[in-house]
Formats: sequence, C-alpha cells, structure tokens
Amino acid sequence: MSMRAQSSYVRVGAGPDGSLTYLVDIPPESLPPVLGHDLARAWYAARDAAIAQSWGAVRGFRFRRPDGSHTDLALADRDARCWAGAIDGTVGMGTSYGLSLCLRLLALVDLLARVEWALPLLRLQRDGAELHPSLLRTAATAPLTADARFDEARFRTSLPPFVLAPPSAQQLTEARA
Repeated sequence: MSMRAQSSYVRVGAGPDGSLTYLVDIPPESLPPVLGHDLARAWYAARDAAIAQSWGAVRGFRFRRPDGSHTDLALADRDARCWAGAIDGTVGMGTSYGLSLCLRLLALVDLLARVEWALPLLRLQRDGAELHPSLLRTAATAPLTADARFDEARFRTSLPPFVLAPPSAQQLTEARA
C-alpha cells in the first residue's frame, strides 16, 4: 500500500469564524512518514503562499492518545497558518498523510529556527530559503515527538554523515581559489 493510500484518521470541522478543527484518532508520533518529493513540493507551496501573504485559517488539532487522553495543538501564528493553508490547498489535510506532511513541514521550520548546526544546509534569499535535499529527506521520515516536533539530536543523527562533516582542507583551499 502506498503512503498516500493509508486510511484516514482525521475528521475536520469548520467554525463559524472560518477556523478549522481536526480530530485525529492517533497521536502526532504515530503519523506516517511522507515522501520526500511531497515534502519538497509542500515547502515550495508554503513559500509561494507566504510571498502572496495568503495567511489562512486558524487551525486547532486534537490528537487522541491510546490511553484515552489527548494532545492539543493550535496554529494561530500567521506564518504557520499560511503554510498549513498551502498544504491543505495542494495535498489536503483531511488524511493522516496530509496532516503528517503539514506537521513535518512545521516541525522542520521550528527545528531550523532553533539550531545553528543546520545553517550551512540553508541558503536564505529574499523570496525564501532553499534547503539541502538531505534536510527534506530526513524530515520526511524522522519520527515526530508527542508535541509534533522533531527531536533535535535524533534528527541530526539521522542525516547522512557527509552532510554535516566539516569541509576538508582541500575543499577550503578550492573555495578560496
């Protein structure tokens, strides 16, 4: 069965103010991995939505845990709403796959904002940022935490070793030439 064909565990409701509520029968850490090229497409769709200042709806999520408790998450930040709206408009967030795609994108952005070791893997530009493909591949498959983030240490060790390796003396010499 393809990743996209997995059964849906998500029910979506709309409020009178345009807000959206997602009731999810599994916790964030049980959401499926996604395909790397889907995450890359989501990254560019989110960037295009941000450039267009398409801020999107407030979204609330309630994830049910196996013990009957739940984890709540709210996307009220306009950038997060924008990115979620872009994903909902391209892939849809009414399935566990689409929701996983969105949360992985948001978790990646959160991680990149917090860690310095990833800076060499980004190229910041006026119209957004370009990411090293290994960041997207790792984000597509790395497990989410209970609060829908990436564990920094686990994410970093999941990257291919060459990605974070310091440049060799020859690479530095060639760069200066």
